Amino acid sequence: MGTTARKPKILARQEIINHITSGKAIVIYKNHVLNLTHWIHKHPGGDMAVYHLIGRDATDEMNAYHCDETVSTFLKWKIGEIDYKWENLLPPIHGGVYHKVSVDKVDSDTEFNSSSSTLNDVEEFNGIGKPDGKVVPVVPQNVLVTKENTDELFPIVDVETIVNPKTLMDNYDNGLTREDLNSLPALDYETQQHLRDEYNALHDLVIRNGFYQCNYWDYVREIMKISSLMLFSFSFLKLNYLFLSAFCMGCAWHQATFIAHDAGHVAITHNYQFDNIFGILIADWFGGLSLTWWKRNHNVHHLIPNDPVHDPDIQHLPFFAVSVRLFDSIYSTYYKKYLWFDKFAQALIPIQHFMYYPILCFGRFNLYRLSWAHLINGDGPRHGKAAWFRYFELMGMSFFFYWFFYLLVFKSIDGGWNRFNYVMVSHITTMLVHVQITLSHFAMSTSDLGVSESFVSRQVRTTMDVDCPEWFDFVHGGLQFQAIHHLFPRLPRHNFRRVQPLVISFCKKVGLKYSIYGFGEGNGKVIGKLGDVAKQCSILFDAIKKYEGDLV
Repeated sequence: MGTTARKPKILARQEIINHITSGKAIVIYKNHVLNLTHWIHKHPGGDMAVYHLIGRDATDEMNAYHCDETVSTFLKWKIGEIDYKWENLLPPIHGGVYHKVSVDKVDSDTEFNSSSSTLNDVEEFNGIGKPDGKVVPVVPQNVLVTKENTDELFPIVDVETIVNPKTLMDNYDNGLTREDLNSLPALDYETQQHLRDEYNALHDLVIRNGFYQCNYWDYVREIMKISSLMLFSFSFLKLNYLFLSAFCMGCAWHQATFIAHDAGHVAITHNYQFDNIFGILIADWFGGLSLTWWKRNHNVHHLIPNDPVHDPDIQHLPFFAVSVRLFDSIYSTYYKKYLWFDKFAQALIPIQHFMYYPILCFGRFNLYRLSWAHLINGDGPRHGKAAWFRYFELMGMSFFFYWFFYLLVFKSIDGGWNRFNYVMVSHITTMLVHVQITLSHFAMSTSDLGVSESFVSRQVRTTMDVDCPEWFDFVHGGLQFQAIHHLFPRLPRHNFRRVQPLVISFCKKVGLKYSIYGFGEGNGKVIGKLGDVAKQCSILFDAIKKYEGDLV
């Protein structure tokens, strides 16, 4: 007699909430319910990336960031299925609070209000990823943003008399959010599902056209370019042309950053071990920066871009603030600490638009600090196939500091000032990388629009592309096509320009705004955004003085 396939267990919504409340990392993939709790510490992309997907339908994210081989393994973590349309839960790391309720006391078709305390058999929330600090979502839990409740969720108070200064900041931030809502498709699940379907059709078109296939000659040229810059650097050093030597060294690091970025996304050969080993050789051994630190940071940035509470790529207090929400000394879920809007920040933020380029000159030094802290603290995966990278990177970064700072700077250059100038020129030259990274996001939306917004909507809303002639691509490293990269992070960057027309056509079709500006205009947008936030900071200080004076 033949065996009958076992029918998968259908999990009610409250059962899934109960699993999350019990400390399990539950993620929805298609109609499958996955329990990633025992995998989360082995996840090569870092544990933080998984935390942001708990309780959500992460199908688009998981397909975008993983190759077919990895996707085929997802179902090994399956604990059941759903046979109904899933509406996202607010992840615990975003401030989601849930209670465990006996399923037989709750109608499976009725969503239990997590804030209720009137039901019996309620167990207190204990979800995985719950932040240690206070995280309050802008859009309340279980609330869907609609045209009808926009005034309630994002009110703009008519200020005629002296009011609490925070109201002024809320008015400014809510005004920006309303602009976003007016330019976006509706956030109901039916509309967002249409966006997802169209995005998946676009993704299939990209795959069918072979755009995931990498032309390895592109990387031969990249290596030759970097090797030539290093040869020039050492030749100028031998001739004692220290400025030119340092400049060429910085240019070589600048170009190497783009290769490390590709390798970190497994976008070269699409073989995890090969791409990461190659990336570590470039990033750590040649450039002195941790690739696994970057991956952990960057994956969170990709999943929740431009969120002041969650995205480390816009958390730069006390030097920069691209959202007035940062004036509230928010708790960073990535850094696991409060970002204090202290006296130092209060002095710098009002002039941040003037300090933008000078501060970016020192960006590489900060990356050294973050890289060493990541490796010493062991923040990367300690189990699984990525665990050994930590030791490979510690060796690589130690080697970099030996060959550059000791053999080259200390042993090959005479005079303290000459050594200092060499280090500064070589590092300041890499400022262009930091300009490119911040240019893509600093001027864009920082709104929290709730859990219903689709992956594709958020990526396009929060990214800016830079228009430039093809011969100038080497300066931007291909990352001027940031929207394309965020939609297809594993796509080889040399194919971004070829995919751009498809993305532009897609955005026009579904009603998403594709933001693209020239390099100068884009810089102007960033400086303008920093200037606007700086102005709001000054307004805040004036309002506080006046408000406190009137209260006396």
